[in-house]
Amino acid sequence: MKRSLITLAVFAAGATLAAGAAAASPATLTIRHQLRGCHTWSLNGDPFAPSQTVKLARGTALTITNDDVMPHALVQLGGPAASVTNLMPSGKPAVGAANAHPGRMGRPGAESRVVFAHPGVYRFTTKAGEDYMPGVKTIGPDNVLKLTVVVR
Repeated sequence: MKRSLITLAVFAAGATLAAGAAAASPATLTIRHQLRGCHTWSLNGDPFAPSQTVKLARGTALTITNDDVMPHALVQLGGPAASVTNLMPSGKPAVGAANAHPGRMGRPGAESRVVFAHPGVYRFTTKAGEDYMPGVKTIGPDNVLKLTVVVR
């Protein structure tokens, strides 16, 4: 019985460490086009919605991919200053003119990486541009994308 309890305690400690490590792993957010509401985003492959909330460990990176039919610019509304970098198609950070407007995702597949160095509550939205191609149909008013990031 004692051996079983020790084994169980070691297993539980390992599971707790694994859960803690998962919180520090990179997160992904994907913006897509849809008929009702124009656009939504999905966090780590979860259901698409206009508002997302994520809890991350300090120092964690969030990569945002624009798979919408219009450009998006990430705008920070509140919280400590986040570090935003545009990414090249290779996934490497953009430099020079390519990163002149951090958070601007001006083409399908464009990505930005946000790193959260300080604990706090960060709030973001996107400013959507015009459709890349004419004739894109939507139903109802466009969604306003909102993101809340809680960093511990």
